[in-house]
Amino acid sequence: MTAPIRILGLSGSLRRQSLNTALLRAAAELAPAGVSIEIVDLADLPFYNQDIDGADAPAAAVALRTRLKAADAVLLASPEYNYSIAPVLKNALDWASRPYGQSVLDGKPAALLGVGGGMGTSRAQYHLRQVGVFLNMHVLNKPEIFVVNAPGKFDDAGRLVDEPTRALLAQQLAALRDWTRLLQAGRAALSAQAAE
Repeated sequence: MTAPIRILGLSGSLRRQSLNTALLRAAAELAPAGVSIEIVDLADLPFYNQDIDGADAPAAAVALRTRLKAADAVLLASPEYNYSIAPVLKNALDWASRPYGQSVLDGKPAALLGVGGGMGTSRAQYHLRQVGVFLNMHVLNKPEIFVVNAPGKFDDAGRLVDEPTRALLAQQLAALRDWTRLLQAGRAALSAQAAE
């Protein structure tokens, strides 16, 4: 029997009615069998400051690092601010990647998605891919999810109701599950080979 895949969802928006957070809730609802998705609230995470990091790091930062370390993969949802990554999400990645050489994101599978604008956060997602390269994250290439014309795709309660988008999201989650298992199998094979 295959071990379940634990995915941690991070939203780059703190807004109560955030459609990016709503997209993560839809992902949790659509998760395939054997996959669980936990969404982390980043509202209490202070801006990264090396002066407050270390043994006395803020509780929110310690909790985020602990959850990310335990997760098998991450799902990053970000609005696009000024053609780039939302600062809330970038800040969470900065906390997770410190102290230098101890990043809990190293080798972590990830998928990107976003809601907003005429290009559906494509520029922000491409910047996230660049950040992922430095963090040595293994970002899923396809399918990409850029949700445009968002008001018609969510109901008044913030539930994703657009069936083509729901279907694409389900495909992405299945691909992330398979990508995560492939990477886990590769790491296990390398560990077994090193032990011989």
